[in-house]
Amino acid sequence: MMDNILYIRKRLKKKLDEDRFEHTLGVAYTATCLAMRYGADLYQAEVAGLLHDCAKYLPDDMKVERCRKYNISITDTELANPSLLHAKLGAFLAMDKYKIKDMEIINAILNHTTGKPAMSMIEKIIFVADYIEPRRDKASNLPLVRKVAFEDIDRAVWIIMEDTLAYLKKKGGTIDGMTEKACLYYRNLVKGSPVNE
Repeated sequence: MMDNILYIRKRLKKKLDEDRFEHTLGVAYTATCLAMRYGADLYQAEVAGLLHDCAKYLPDDMKVERCRKYNISITDTELANPSLLHAKLGAFLAMDKYKIKDMEIINAILNHTTGKPAMSMIEKIIFVADYIEPRRDKASNLPLVRKVAFEDIDRAVWIIMEDTLAYLKKKGGTIDGMTEKACLYYRNLVKGSPVNE
């Protein structure tokens, strides 16, 4: 297992620019910490954290081209904002190029950007770790989310989704319908706990 992690890290270091590689290491580290906290599989968390952005380095037009080449479905929202495709394409590359067969890892990569209702623990861990890793500094409510992430991961997921949707609405960005569905699911799950304390 350790050999596989070292292999993935070496390969990613060659593919990603320095900032993206540092972010990737931060997500893997944070995901592993969250896995320890919630009793999840450390290997799954680390590998999913390492590979979550493995397709992000590709230019948007190439993401679309590769998705079409590999018969990966593209929604209208993704076509309008091709950067969203890095999750689907990354899940495919994890299986094809990195030989990952564990569907927990694949699904965590697949859903780390938009989220979805009723995510598995590994999916929630990668979704949250991507948002709170140590080098992140621009997201709203970051100190609160970092604290809540280690207390109630479902609540952390909900806060991240609320903040993301508010940010996208404010700047007029493309909103994926799955994020809205997931946000509603987690809002109901945590019974509308207040976001700010």
